[in-house]
Amino acid sequence: MSHQTVISIESIRIACRNCTLSSLCLPMGLAPEDVERLDGIIRRTRPLRRGDRPFQEGERFRSLFVVKTGSLKTFAATRDGSEQVLGFHLPGELIGLDGIDKGVHACTASALETSAICEIPFGQLEELTALIPSLQHQMYRLLSKEIGHDTDMLLVLGKKTAEERLAAFLLDFSQRLHRRGLSATDFYLSMSRHEIGNYLGLAVETVSRLFTRFQDDGLVHVERKHIRLLDLGALEAIANGQGPCRHQQQQR
Repeated sequence: MSHQTVISIESIRIACRNCTLSSLCLPMGLAPEDVERLDGIIRRTRPLRRGDRPFQEGERFRSLFVVKTGSLKTFAATRDGSEQVLGFHLPGELIGLDGIDKGVHACTASALETSAICEIPFGQLEELTALIPSLQHQMYRLLSKEIGHDTDMLLVLGKKTAEERLAAFLLDFSQRLHRRGLSATDFYLSMSRHEIGNYLGLAVETVSRLFTRFQDDGLVHVERKHIRLLDLGALEAIANGQGPCRHQQQQR
């Protein structure tokens, strides 16, 4: 993910057929004429600045959104008035699915950096999927992918140690960037350490300490939000509970 701060209005008006995310997004597998029909209902809004919210918890559900550039987080309010981070969303990923069931959004989306999104009015999308079976299939595929990713993260949060959680988070981020044709080992984390900790169920001090430990062990190089993964194999071993960190923890 590029460390981008400025996005021109013109750059977000690229039609679906020319979009570099077409292999990840709804147009995947559609005939050219069907891509044109989908493109006809998509709204390309102004760029989002950090903190801008395309939808909020409790707001009426009207549209799905696809991240085009940048990144967003989704979060829900807790009883004590704080927020629980539910996910981080990268280019090509669909957000807003939480509102389909009850017609009201169950969480809030917020831009982590300057970002662009494509808005897809859900009523028009439903009409179009009834006419284009391949679009309906792609919707099911994206929904299944979202459920699968959420299931994987629940397993991470429920069963893994702090070291395993952070290693799994970095690997998940790496793999998602790689699918977008970006570097899997050299990237910026647009979210804060506090947000990472909130998402992983860890104190911010624990996250900072683990980044330092991983760097001392030669697994990563950290310079503020700039991350370089130096040893993917070792990170995978830690994420799978086979790395040295678990052994060291048990010795303490």
